Amino acid sequence: MKLISAIIKPFKLDDVREAIAGLGIEGMTVTEVKGFGRQKGHTELYRGAEYQVDFLPKVRLDIATKAENVDHLIESIVSAARTGKIGDGKIFVTDLDQVVRIRTGELDNEAL
Repeated sequence: MKLISAIIKPFKLDDVREAIAGLGIEGMTVTEVKGFGRQKGHTELYRGAEYQVDFLPKVRLDIATKAENVDHLIESIVSAARTGKIGDGKIFVTDLDQVVRIRTGELDNEAL
């Protein structure tokens, strides 16, 4: 089992959700986050004063899946989230040692 964590631009969330729905992914967690990478923020103008915005709004998707689904899931996320511009985001893949569905007590792949 794997945990896919994808950091994407907020306006790409619906595109990514639609892209992975066709893969049979039954759930994901979405969190509004702020951060920066190579994009390094930007300057904005507010009431005539310029100020630096260091942390940019992003969306983090966490998706637990079976190991055999990882490659297809990554391809779907990349194709749906890519704009070709800086700040498109990153995908992290980590191992899941155990998953438990609280309601039923099911474990691992059955809990997904």
